[in-house]
Amino acid sequence: MSDNQSSPALLSRRGLLKGGAALSGLIISAYLPPMVSRSFAADVVKGANLGDGAEKGYGAFVRIDHTGAVTVISPKIEMGQGVQTGIAMMVAEELEVPLSQVTIAEAPPNAALYTDPLLTFQATGGSTSTRYTWEPLRKAGAGARMVLIQAAALRWNVAPSLCRAENGRVLGPNNQSAGYGELVDAAAALPLPTDIPLKPINTFKLLGKSAQRLDTPHKVNGTAKFTIDLQVPGMLIASTRTCPVSGGTLRNLKNEAAAKAIAGVRDVVRLDNAVAVTATNFWACQQALNALDIEWDMGPHAGLDSAKLDKSLFDASAGDGVFAHKAGDIASALKNASSRFEAIYEQPFLSHSPLEPMTCVAHVRADECELWVGCQAPGLAQMGAAKVCGLPVEKVVIHNQLIGGGFGRRLESDFIFQAVDIARKLSYPIKLIWSREEDMTHDRYRPHYVDRLNAALDKDLRPVGWEHRIAGASVVAAYLGGLPADGVDFDAVEVAKDPIYTLKDLQVRYIRHDPEVIPVSWWRGVGPLRSTYAVECFIDELAHNAKADPVNYRLGLMQSQPRAQAVLRKAAEITGWDKPLPAGSGRGVAVSAVFGSFVATIVELEKQGAKGLRIKRLVTVIDCGFANNPTSVASQMEGGTLFGLSAALFNEILIENGQVQQTNFHQYRQIRMSDAPPVEVHIVDSVESPGGVGETGAVPAAAALVNALYAATGVRERRLPLSRSGYFTV
Repeated sequence: MSDNQSSPALLSRRGLLKGGAALSGLIISAYLPPMVSRSFAADVVKGANLGDGAEKGYGAFVRIDHTGAVTVISPKIEMGQGVQTGIAMMVAEELEVPLSQVTIAEAPPNAALYTDPLLTFQATGGSTSTRYTWEPLRKAGAGARMVLIQAAALRWNVAPSLCRAENGRVLGPNNQSAGYGELVDAAAALPLPTDIPLKPINTFKLLGKSAQRLDTPHKVNGTAKFTIDLQVPGMLIASTRTCPVSGGTLRNLKNEAAAKAIAGVRDVVRLDNAVAVTATNFWACQQALNALDIEWDMGPHAGLDSAKLDKSLFDASAGDGVFAHKAGDIASALKNASSRFEAIYEQPFLSHSPLEPMTCVAHVRADECELWVGCQAPGLAQMGAAKVCGLPVEKVVIHNQLIGGGFGRRLESDFIFQAVDIARKLSYPIKLIWSREEDMTHDRYRPHYVDRLNAALDKDLRPVGWEHRIAGASVVAAYLGGLPADGVDFDAVEVAKDPIYTLKDLQVRYIRHDPEVIPVSWWRGVGPLRSTYAVECFIDELAHNAKADPVNYRLGLMQSQPRAQAVLRKAAEITGWDKPLPAGSGRGVAVSAVFGSFVATIVELEKQGAKGLRIKRLVTVIDCGFANNPTSVASQMEGGTLFGLSAALFNEILIENGQVQQTNFHQYRQIRMSDAPPVEVHIVDSVESPGGVGETGAVPAAAALVNALYAATGVRERRLPLSRSGYFTV
């Protein structure tokens, strides 16, 4: 099997190092983790000194070989967000090479080298990728350019200041010219300067310009390889049937002979809470699983249902919990207010349901566990896999693959551990593929939440402060094994504890209430999405309560947020906010500061039939700081917005008898082409440091839609999804 399993545009780390062992070249290493006192430290070494273990000495780095080809080790996985193209653009810009000359390789699991200081561990998520790599990888490219110029200057016996780099070559003062490939050995012998200036933004040739993503051609022509596409010699397909109630176990299994009699079926494997079948194809696996007579011990949660879970959380939301933020004296403000306004908002459990279901190729041998899988947190996957198969961590090799949709789901490794558990019982490699039904009913769900807000209003019905109680499961505790000493889930209270509105008195409480049966995890937009929904619906209700224009009302409360004001004004201008709409139509707005970016979204609804509504127009304006690749920014905002609309309109996970009731997309509908409006994306020109984009588009969508529904109908919905209301039907 070749080392490159992703696509022709991607190269494995192992393959890069094997090539380095045979060829000399220039290696520039950028150290990224927070435990390093400076943001960038670099070494230049001979490529010939590299071997399979050499990655221990290097972080994310740039390699230039004798042909002039540039390879960049990416600390971030590609899952459709375009991050690796952005990373390649950063290096190409400073290195002065065409983007077509850059190849991306995946970083191996190594927390010491690839920890993201914004996430505090090695992972792709939270819209941190560009923010995290912006300076170090540009410096890696700039450092390589500087030593190449110096090597050329020494060859020509001229001052480096008289030379310049252009299009993968160094040009001298007397019409000299040398390609990077010719200079790498000489450059590798030179010390890298400690002071590495970066190019001013106004000199950029690539960054800030729209560029075709490196992965797009291979995804279009079918040569890109996702985990579900991979073939390993001797591999069989595996699929599972897991106990339908979380916490349940396998009690008994019958009819194995009938299952094995199905053409192509090889083995039936019993796990603690599941049954696996291996076969030559996926369909044979499914037929065999259906043929088995499986008896489950459903465990203690078999009597739970959504009604009980909802009531339990709603009751808990009235509790005190712990303080996440406390400024001023909210008790006094509420007591002395001219008036008060209260509202309660509810958000359901949500499934990730990515296009590529959970899939992992695993081969467990006596001395090594080898995995081919797309995962957002390879280090955690490696450690967990080692525990399952009983091998040292260094004996678990992960080949990270392109991801066919993550949305936070592949921050979890439960499906990887299941694949390892199956493979360790077999003598051959397997490709575990969950069916869509397994994927949807055994997800790690976005928690359901209840938000209670209570505002103290002045005589003009503007808030001087409010109390915000947030009740829900703790994703942080579920993922990290516990909460900080203050007991606050910092993700659940993000945005809520630091709103864009100026409030003299603000109190935010977090009430942790974990469901008994539903495993929870991160979901695209994470805490900022869940809090923005509640805050932006509440501020809209306050505006209408004051009989004020919702845009002007917001602007008056965010005097200390000029960038948030700017995106809101721009969105209002583009949509003609001040122009009246026909009866039965309405516009809704939401604005937020999230992931280092500022975004405002306006949804316009129009009446369709007796009660139906359709989204006529949607405009979103983002200030994400400097936009590396405007095309990627626009596409992420489009996709994120539609993702958020799907959830707001239709998505909900319901429980009966401890079991998830939604099994496929006929019950968990996504927004369709006939439902979806064109998403008009407007990017604010900025030279500020880049902010996050991948999750930002999803954040304001639900609140803007709910606010538009009120403007169009006078009906205020406080519980999602809106398909419950009958205005938007499934």
